[in-house]
Amino acid sequence: MPISVFDLFKIGIGPSSSHTVGPMVAARTFVSSLVDDNLLGAVARVEVALYGSLGATGKGHGSDKAVILGLMGETPESVDVAGIENVMLAIQEKRIIKLNGHFSIPFNQQTDLIFHRKKSLPRHANGLQIISFDKAGKILQQNIYYSVGGGFVVDDTCKSWDDDFIREDKHALPYPFESAEELLALCQSEGLSISQLMMKNEVTWQPQSKVEAGLLTIWQAMQDCVEQGCKNGGILPGGLKVKRRAAELSQSLKDEKTHALFNQGSMDWVNLYALAVNEENAAGGRVVTAPTNGAAGIIPAVMLYFKNFCNAYEVSGEKGIVNFMLTAGAIGMLIKQNASISGAEVGCQGEVGSASAMAAAGLTEVLGGTPEQVENAAEIGIEHNLGLTCDPIGGLVQIPCIERNAMGAVKAINASRMALRGDGTHYVSLDKVIHTMRETGKDMRSKYKETARGGLALHVLDVPVSVVEC
Repeated sequence: MPISVFDLFKIGIGPSSSHTVGPMVAARTFVSSLVDDNLLGAVARVEVALYGSLGATGKGHGSDKAVILGLMGETPESVDVAGIENVMLAIQEKRIIKLNGHFSIPFNQQTDLIFHRKKSLPRHANGLQIISFDKAGKILQQNIYYSVGGGFVVDDTCKSWDDDFIREDKHALPYPFESAEELLALCQSEGLSISQLMMKNEVTWQPQSKVEAGLLTIWQAMQDCVEQGCKNGGILPGGLKVKRRAAELSQSLKDEKTHALFNQGSMDWVNLYALAVNEENAAGGRVVTAPTNGAAGIIPAVMLYFKNFCNAYEVSGEKGIVNFMLTAGAIGMLIKQNASISGAEVGCQGEVGSASAMAAAGLTEVLGGTPEQVENAAEIGIEHNLGLTCDPIGGLVQIPCIERNAMGAVKAINASRMALRGDGTHYVSLDKVIHTMRETGKDMRSKYKETARGGLALHVLDVPVSVVEC
C-alpha cells in the first residue's frame, strides 16, 4: 500500500504530469545514475526515444522540453518556469546540453530526441528509452522508463508490475488498506475519520507538524496558481490560438452587477478557479499535480469553494484544509492502486474522474460527513465520469481539458451535497466503480486515450490535421 499523500500532490509544471513531469523525472533519474556510477565524464552523446502516447502527443505536451530539462538536472518543483524558453533557444542554437547542469556534450534535438508516433513499449502507453554513449559509440548505460500518471515514474527493472508503486521502505503502516471496504472497516473499528486515519499513516514517515506544513505549502502553491491564472491573459501556446478566459472572468465576477445578472453565486467562482489553474497548466506554468496535471484545477477549485463559501471553514481554518487533502489523498490512493490515474491508460475518467472523486470526498469530510458519506461522495464523483475519453485537440492540454476541469469541480461539489443529504448507504460501492473504471479503460480503444487520434481531436479541428501531434 504505502503511497503517501505527498505522492499524489506534487508541485510541478504544466502541461502534463505524465508527459511533462514524468519524463523530466525519468531523464533526471538517468543522469543521476550516471553520476552515481562515475560514468558522467565518459558520456559523449545521449539519445532519448519516446513511445506510445509520449511519442504521439509529446510535443504538444512539452515532453521534449521536459526531457532536456531533466537531463540538465532540473526538477519539476524547482525549475525556473520563466526561463525555460531561453534555455531551449540556447540549446537549439548551440546544439550543446549541460548534463546534470555542468557537463557539456553535443545535443541535436532533431536526431538525439526521437518521437515514435506509432510505436509503443510493452508495459505502459507512456514509455521512453534513454541511452548514453562514449566517444567510440559504445553504450555506457541504457534504461527504459514508464511515466504511469501523476508524475509517477517506474523503470523497466521492476520484477513485478503489480509492485511498481510500492515503496522500498519496509516499515509497516499502522492502518494499511487496499480497498474502500477495508478503509471504512478500519474507521469504524478504530473510531477514526478518514483524515485522522490518514494522518496516523503519514506520521510514520515524518512528524505531524511536517505533514501539516507540507500540505499547507502545497495549498499555497495551488492558491498562487489560481492567482496567476486570474492575472494572465492572452493566447495559449501551441497553435490552436485558444484565448485565456480566467483573467477576464475574474474581473467580470468582481463587478457586482455582472455577478447579480447571472445569479450563479459560488458556481461561477468555482468555474473561475478551475479555469485559472488549467490555463496556467496549458501555458506550462507552476501547478500542483492533483492527482495529475490535466485534472489539476478540480481539487484547488473545490478547496477554494470550501474556503470562500462554506461556513465550516471559519470553524476549521487550516486544519480543514489539511483534513481535506488527507481525505482526498486516501481516495486517490485507492484509485491509483486498483485502477489508474493515467489518461494514456484509461482515458480522462482516470484523470478528471479521479480528481472529481477526490475533491468530493475531501469536501464531504470537512463539511462533517461520516466515512460512509465520504465514500458515497467519491463513488458518485467517479460513477458519473465513467467512460470519459482523453482526446485533446492538437495533442494540447487545452480543449476539452480546461473546461472539463470546471465541470469536474462542479460535479464534485454536487456529489458531496448528494452524499451529505443521505446516510452513507448506497447501492453501488466505491470499490465496484473503481473496478469498473479499470475495465472500461481496458476496453477503450487507444485512439481515445491521450493519442489525439480520435474523438474531438479529429472531429472538431478547424486547422489542418497535420498539426495534430499523432
